[in-house]
Amino acid sequence: MRLLLYVPLGVAAAYPQSALDLKAALQLAESDNLELRAARQQRAIALAGLTVAGQLPNPIITFSASRDAPHESTLWDQPIELGGKRGKRLALAQEEQKATEIDIVVLSRQIRQRTREAFYRALWSRAQAEQSKAALDLATRIRDIVQQRFEAGDVAQLEVIQAEVERGRASTEYEVALQAQKTADAQLSALLNGPLDKAWDLQGRLSDIPGAASLQALTDTALGSNAEVRRATQEMEVEQRRLALAKAERIPNLDLQAGVDLNAPHDYSVGPRGQVGISLPIFYHGQGEVAQSTARLEFLRLALQAQKTNVSVQVLAAYFDYTAKTRQAEEYAQKIVPQTVQLEDMAEESYRAGKSNLLTLIDAQRKLNETRKAYLDSLFAVQGSFAALEEVVGTPLD
Repeated sequence: MRLLLYVPLGVAAAYPQSALDLKAALQLAESDNLELRAARQQRAIALAGLTVAGQLPNPIITFSASRDAPHESTLWDQPIELGGKRGKRLALAQEEQKATEIDIVVLSRQIRQRTREAFYRALWSRAQAEQSKAALDLATRIRDIVQQRFEAGDVAQLEVIQAEVERGRASTEYEVALQAQKTADAQLSALLNGPLDKAWDLQGRLSDIPGAASLQALTDTALGSNAEVRRATQEMEVEQRRLALAKAERIPNLDLQAGVDLNAPHDYSVGPRGQVGISLPIFYHGQGEVAQSTARLEFLRLALQAQKTNVSVQVLAAYFDYTAKTRQAEEYAQKIVPQTVQLEDMAEESYRAGKSNLLTLIDAQRKLNETRKAYLDSLFAVQGSFAALEEVVGTPLD
């Protein structure tokens, strides 16, 4: 969907330019954003966790010397894990690594939303500056008209002063808008990890509004892609692996020992020995860990169901908000702005003909400026609403 936007041109030309469209901005944020780059370092931690989970227990070698026979002995002690504990630890670590990847994806979606909003905020600040320049030009033209009528003796000097005050007010607003444009550029540069004083040559229009799919299609997509749903689902997977490991830990490990006794005079010089040990789970056999993990798993199941309901509501609210704001922008583009322009033109012609006073013309001028700014605000609100809808759904929508 495209909404027509009338704004004068030429405000940003005073700065050095680097062309950037929305697609390029999103790609830059995905690759260069510092928050994302820091989050991706967590992958190394997760890979280290896999190494830790797959380790085998080290053997223990014991040497002893005694005055009694046998005088020396050597013993090799090797713990043996039973019940597939190592495999279950690895499975748990792999699920935890997937959870880390989901966290990175979630942050990536958030950075995408913030980048989209920052890109259109920069476009909006330019459009606001251009609109302020148009208001300044209009105020200057009105002042010149008043000056001409004053010199012709048609109006009093009071109207010249009023027109000059109105022009000064418009000039101040224009200067403020230019500074706001620099702030918006700095915010965009921060997300893209670029120089904060960089002035971007943005390729795009505030009125370029992408269309959204149907509410049902968006809801179905969100139930599989929404960040919170994916995180809750993965937490269940992790807890299931943790429960399996807790049950495996109830199986006691086997302790195998083998060695030799040395230097037993009159009996033997070298004598082999060996023994097997195993702990008896009489008093404690891991029931606490199993009960805790089982209870948490049930909690996560209920939380996931609640999260899916919440996501459906969030998609519905974001969709209707986007639809309402799109409709508002259409009303401004198709009716409100054109009618306000017509009223200002009529007020100006009436003043030129001496049929109305200056205050009526100034009032019409202010209303036109306020209406055009409100139109720009409505376009920016639509872009922000679409970004919020995309973040709730959890996948790109354009």
